[in-house]
Amino acid sequence: MEIRGAFISAIVPPTTATATAWWFGFVRDQLVVLDATEGVRLPAGPDLAALGLAAKSRHYLGVLDGCDCYALDLDDATPLPTGYTPQGLRGLYSRLPEDLFLLAGRAVQIVEWDRTHRFCGRCGTPTEPLPGERAKQCPACGLACYPRLAPAVIVRVTRGEEILLARNNRFPQAFFSVIAGFVEPGESLEMTVRRELREEVAIEVTNLRYFASQSWPFPHSLMLGFTADYAGGEVSVDGEELAEAGWFTRDALPNIPGKPSIARALIDDFLERGTRN
Repeated sequence: MEIRGAFISAIVPPTTATATAWWFGFVRDQLVVLDATEGVRLPAGPDLAALGLAAKSRHYLGVLDGCDCYALDLDDATPLPTGYTPQGLRGLYSRLPEDLFLLAGRAVQIVEWDRTHRFCGRCGTPTEPLPGERAKQCPACGLACYPRLAPAVIVRVTRGEEILLARNNRFPQAFFSVIAGFVEPGESLEMTVRRELREEVAIEVTNLRYFASQSWPFPHSLMLGFTADYAGGEVSVDGEELAEAGWFTRDALPNIPGKPSIARALIDDFLERGTRN
C-alpha cells in the first residue's frame, strides 16, 4: 500500500492555506468520520472552527492533491458535529479512499507521539516543539525526541506447495497468519527472522528474500516482509504466544487476515504463484 496521489510531506503549514483541507481528528485512537449513506467521509473545509471541532493540538502533515492535511488530537469531552462519530482505523479500510486511509495511519502515529512526549524522558521537564522539525526538545537538558518506528519482520515460509500458518492467542478472531515479530536491539533483519521462527515454531529456513514493507499504525510499526524456504525442524508451539501452527495447501487454507495487511499480501502472492505453475 502506498499513497498514489500527489502528496508532499511537510511540517510547517504554508503561509497561504489551500481552499479546503482534510482534518484527521482522533478521539483517543479513533478517527472522527461522517458515516453517511453514500460512504464514509473525513471532515473537510478551510477552517477547523467552522466544522465544530475542538482540538487540543494540531499537526500539519502536508498537501494531498492540492489540499492541506492536518492531524488533530480532539478533546474527549467536546461534542462532535452532528453525524460524526469516532471509529477504529482497522474497520475503515476499504471504506475510506486508500490515500486518505494511509494518511490517517500517519496522522494517528504523530498524534500519539505528541501525547507521549510532552515531558522529557531524561529530566521530566515539559518539552517544546523544535522549529522546522517533527521533533520536541527539552529546554532544560536539550534532549530532542523524534517520532519513532518499531521495526518488525514478517515472513512467509513455504515447503514445496505448502505454506506455514499460525494462530496467535492475541488475535481478536480465530484466524491464521504468517510469522511476525519485532526486531531486538543489535539484530539484523535476517537474524530476527531466524530467531522468531526458532522461538515460535522451532524450524530453520533458507533462501531468505525481501518481499515488501508496510507502515502499520497499530500502534507504530514498520513491517518488513520476507519469504523463505523450509530447511528443517518439526513445527511446534509453546502455547503461550501461538495457539497452533501447521502446513496448509492452497486449496485448504484456514481463515486468514484481511486485505489491508502485508500478511495477506504474502499469502495472496503464494496463492497466485500456484495459479501460474
